[in-house]
Amino acid sequence: MATAPVPPPDTAQLLAPFLPAIPPAAISKQPAIGILPLLSPILRQRVNILSSSSTEPWLRLLCYDTSKVPELTQIAQGGSLEPHPVSGEVEVDWDYDAEIRYRRVDQETLQALVALSNLGLAFQLVYCVGDQEGGGDGWRVGEVTTTDKPSPFSQFGGVSNIAEAERQFEEAQAKKATKQTTSATSHSLHVPNGGLEDEDDDDDYWARYDATPARTPAQKQSPAPPSMPTSQVGDHRTSSAEDAYFAQYDTVQPAMDNHDPDEEEAAKQAQIVPPLGLGRVVTHDSAEATELNETQGAWTLAELDKSDSSPTRSGDDSERHAALLHPRPASSASSNGSETVAKLEASAGKQEQNEFGVKQHVSRSIRSLYMLARASGIDRQEFERIIHTELDVLGMVEDHD
Repeated sequence: MATAPVPPPDTAQLLAPFLPAIPPAAISKQPAIGILPLLSPILRQRVNILSSSSTEPWLRLLCYDTSKVPELTQIAQGGSLEPHPVSGEVEVDWDYDAEIRYRRVDQETLQALVALSNLGLAFQLVYCVGDQEGGGDGWRVGEVTTTDKPSPFSQFGGVSNIAEAERQFEEAQAKKATKQTTSATSHSLHVPNGGLEDEDDDDDYWARYDATPARTPAQKQSPAPPSMPTSQVGDHRTSSAEDAYFAQYDTVQPAMDNHDPDEEEAAKQAQIVPPLGLGRVVTHDSAEATELNETQGAWTLAELDKSDSSPTRSGDDSERHAALLHPRPASSASSNGSETVAKLEASAGKQEQNEFGVKQHVSRSIRSLYMLARASGIDRQEFERIIHTELDVLGMVEDHD
């Protein structure tokens, strides 16, 4: 808010040279140089910037309400603003025809509205401080518009003098500050008074907790191990429960561990059936013949203990020898050869699967292309011709390579 009192505007000095420039503004695209100092800095900047790139008259730039621009243009093009042939000014009795109201919007903005009801024009003035282009401190034209109906001040409001406008603004600010203080106080924490004289009130306050329902939510059991009791029996039970809980992790097979003890144990206990022809009944003579005749083969029978051929142990030995009959590699070279054969067979199987997948993909691709060709209007003969042409081109490329 300005410290020094703001003087009222001299409407005759400010607006008298402005009125004759309104009719040319409804035709010309460039603003009048003599009118620009009379505008407020914001309106002056608006006119300078927008008029330089516009192809329309600059009168519309003086009014912010676009709905009032047609009426303002009609007034400018009428004969009411024609200057007097002798004085060269528009005849206006500024003391009688001009009505003025004031209002303060904030601490830095003081506005005034000058209404010329006989002309249908209204000038919204604003007090500017430090306006060097406009000649220093003083009132400037902030907007040119038309008067409201039925009262020219129905939207603007305001009061008849500047002092009253300042007083109303101060009262509004005081009410706003009081409202904020009251709101902050209402949101503050209220603590009951603990004095002896308010003992009954305190009893009533704490007695409210007795009115709550007797039922309480059920206690939820925590997933963590229970807390350890103080007694030795409780300590022993808790330790046992914890040991049993964590012992469960010892029986879990990790997902990334290829070694499974359960599978290894099952493989040891499984009885391996020998190949056909090797699982024959073993006698004393056949064991010796096998040992003599098959020592040079790729696969041999497990050696039998010759000293265990007594008749007294024939029953137990027959079962033990039957369990020992299994094929085993005669040397490391034969074992490596078997692994190589297995790898070759696996590689051949994968290659067959890959070839089958490629063939299926090619077949589906050709069917999809055929359906696309039919949808595009290409018949089957034309489609076959295209396929054969591409195959011939591929043959030429292969021959070239």
